[in-house]
Amino acid sequence: MKPTSVRLREARTSRGWSQPRLVRELRQVAAQRGHQLPSDASVKRRIASWENGHSTPDVFYGPLLCDAFGTSAVELGLRRGESKDVALLDAAYPASPDDAIRTVGQLWRADLNRYDPLLTAEPSEPAWNEASLRWLVAPEPGIPRPRTEGVRVGLGDVAAVKTTTDVFAQLDDQFGGDHARHSVIQYLNNDVAPLLRGRYTEQVGRVLFSAVAEATLLAGWMSYDACHHGLAQRYFLQALRLAQDANDRRLAGSILSAMSHQATFLGRYTQAVTLARAALMGISPVATPTLRAQFHAMEARALACTGDVVACEAALSAATKALEGRNNEDEPEWISYFDEVELAAEAAHCFRDVNSARRAVAYAENAMSGSHVRSDFFATMVLADAHLRAGDVEEACRVALDTLDLGEQLKSARCISYLAEFRRNLSTVGKSSAARGFAEQAREHRLWIAAEQWG
Repeated sequence: MKPTSVRLREARTSRGWSQPRLVRELRQVAAQRGHQLPSDASVKRRIASWENGHSTPDVFYGPLLCDAFGTSAVELGLRRGESKDVALLDAAYPASPDDAIRTVGQLWRADLNRYDPLLTAEPSEPAWNEASLRWLVAPEPGIPRPRTEGVRVGLGDVAAVKTTTDVFAQLDDQFGGDHARHSVIQYLNNDVAPLLRGRYTEQVGRVLFSAVAEATLLAGWMSYDACHHGLAQRYFLQALRLAQDANDRRLAGSILSAMSHQATFLGRYTQAVTLARAALMGISPVATPTLRAQFHAMEARALACTGDVVACEAALSAATKALEGRNNEDEPEWISYFDEVELAAEAAHCFRDVNSARRAVAYAENAMSGSHVRSDFFATMVLADAHLRAGDVEEACRVALDTLDLGEQLKSARCISYLAEFRRNLSTVGKSSAARGFAEQAREHRLWIAAEQWG
């Protein structure tokens, strides 16, 4: 029997393909599945490693090779189990409540076991569009099939999930997504998964799904903050389906808003605008002022990055007007953080991105709450960047140093990315005395060292 390495090489050469041609074929197949591959050079190195017998295709690349060659895993010498987890890597909206329970459990287990293809997966652009459309036109909320086995679940169990999620959310806010992310996933896998697979009434099932959706949303935010973007997207998708079956449209809208936030961060601005608008449309009958304000703000963030200043300012104006009508007693508890300070932070991002530096400074100066460490870090970095764009290098460096002190306790890849962007912008203004002094003081800070290596 021929070794796998020989079979893979023969499958390529028998078609007259070079390794670069195979790279192109794999990229095309991956795109059809909603995946993105790393650089051509990286994929070519993998192919050479497979064909030299130094490694074998994993559960991500195995199915792609089968599709590219139009052959089976057995014919390529791949183990029958190589493609068994391919569904885990597909960013698909769950078809049913039971499908969501099964898939989110698989995600938690794989994440807990640090399954590398999942941790390094790229987000899927088609998945964003599919999720928003599927949710908008969804029929009545689904009901999981009745179970005769498993733990009996009551409202007390649901309350425990909500309280525990709140504790983890506070840790996330204070110390960053990478601080307790593993602990959150461990809790979800060990304590929450058995509840989803347990026995409960329809009434308890609805509130359980809502609580688990909120917890999975947090897992998505923490994964996003750690820049595990494909994994974060998959958590958001599962959370959205759970919220749909909980009949919790407000929470579902907030999940779409989180997707919009991530899409903007990743430069997918058209998708980000669509997601924010879908959130607004989908919760219209049950919308609250704060939720409308937050969704308009997400729309504005994406529009700013497209350069559409007029539409951006219109969305910010709508957000401001909506927030003026807020009544905290009618708002979901989980959106209470979004207030005038948070809206100022979003506006600061917007005006920075449309190169209106002075307006960005004015908003950013009003965007520090003193109670949300990571949010304050982002707002302060926007302030530093806005000063830099306004030509005030000395003040920009002073603010950035304050930010480094603020961020010492944060474990957040997103925070590092903000610093990396500031570092690139600072390098364009020349070697002023202020910039040299900043560099000398900054090199002692953990986050700045990480930013230098960000690339």
